[in-house]
Amino acid sequence: MTDPIIVTATMGDADFAWADNLRREHFPPERNMLSAHVTLFHHLPPSAELEICAQLARLCAEEPPPRAMLADVLHLGRGVAFRIDSADLMAMRQDIADAFHGMLTPQDAARPRLHVTIQNKVTPQASRALFDTLRATFVPRPFAIVGLAAWWYRGGPWEAIVRYRFRG
Repeated sequence: MTDPIIVTATMGDADFAWADNLRREHFPPERNMLSAHVTLFHHLPPSAELEICAQLARLCAEEPPPRAMLADVLHLGRGVAFRIDSADLMAMRQDIADAFHGMLTPQDAARPRLHVTIQNKVTPQASRALFDTLRATFVPRPFAIVGLAAWWYRGGPWEAIVRYRFRG
């Protein structure tokens, strides 16, 4: 199998509902095949499926939910996202990256900018208008991260492999 594996952080119910509602409202419907998500890795090798699942299970069993903040609104040029700051989640991501050293794509080997995209692939004018609107009332706040998940990417909507909740 050649389909890559994506790893995400799972949001708490209230934060997920809020972000997913914004995504449904502002993402072009014909391009919105996914629910709101926080991607940690975009392209892990399918041959590492069992090891990926074991790493996620271990982290969720050992670690408490990471502290996270919804920190800012990001203008992506042709879209809008919310930046998430979380040293705890970044440390967990680094732990996973270390386990798969040598198997990471350049994108996954680089330090990510954690975010939730709520609009993408629109005109620069449309994204600027939404960014300005959201930025005008934005206030940083805590953001709930409750688990980790792995997904198959097969060209369309993602297919769930596993989901774990933090128990540490």
